[in-house]
Amino acid sequence: MVDENTLASTPTFVNMLNQIHIDEKWFYMSKTSQKYYLHLDETEPFCTCKSKMFITKIMFLTIVARPQVDGTTNEAFNGKIGIWPFMSKEPTKRNSKNGVPRTLESNLLCRTIFIQQDNAKPHLDVNDINFAEAGRNDGFDIHLCRQPPNNPDMNVLDLGFFRAIDSLQHQEAPTTIEDFILAIENAFQTFPTKELNNVFLKLQSCMVEVMRNLGGNNYRIPHMNKQKLMRDGQLLNCIQFDSDVV
Repeated sequence: MVDENTLASTPTFVNMLNQIHIDEKWFYMSKTSQKYYLHLDETEPFCTCKSKMFITKIMFLTIVARPQVDGTTNEAFNGKIGIWPFMSKEPTKRNSKNGVPRTLESNLLCRTIFIQQDNAKPHLDVNDINFAEAGRNDGFDIHLCRQPPNNPDMNVLDLGFFRAIDSLQHQEAPTTIEDFILAIENAFQTFPTKELNNVFLKLQSCMVEVMRNLGGNNYRIPHMNKQKLMRDGQLLNCIQFDSDVV
């Protein structure tokens, strides 16, 4: 993660433009209690469930990378690769409020790409033969890697992206599975690109703290005042740190 050419001077992280982070998360359709600010003419959202112990939830797989701009074409990439729910659509067997019967409910990169996943057991082994073969198709060079064990802040999704998506989707107060999925997907698409880039900078600052703690996670996530630095045009592309840390 550290640019070796700068170790003799000021250590600086590499830009992470070839890093892809992938993770899954349960999203809940509603909270046990939630506050809304409504206009006098607006109808108060109404949501019911059998019990607050059984709130509808769906697992989503999410993949993001660091936002970037192609220096040749000047085309922007927002870093949001995709988000997919773990579910299937099946045809209904009879008339219902959901519809009539049989209605369904519910430029080539020539460089190495690293897909980071956490250490959950269902994930592929980083040396999986089938994945390694598929990762070399069509001129690609794609590798799996794991985040360091017992370091939850080493994944961009857990570090801030999922929390922001969760907050955005609750603003829509969905009442059906279809509306719930749409709310998550909309939250994913509308999440600001600058904020996603900021999470990658937060990841780098956490890596510095991990090094300070000799690989441990007994630290507080540092605050960089990124919004102020961004307004002043002083926000760095990569975090720099003291050579003593290395």
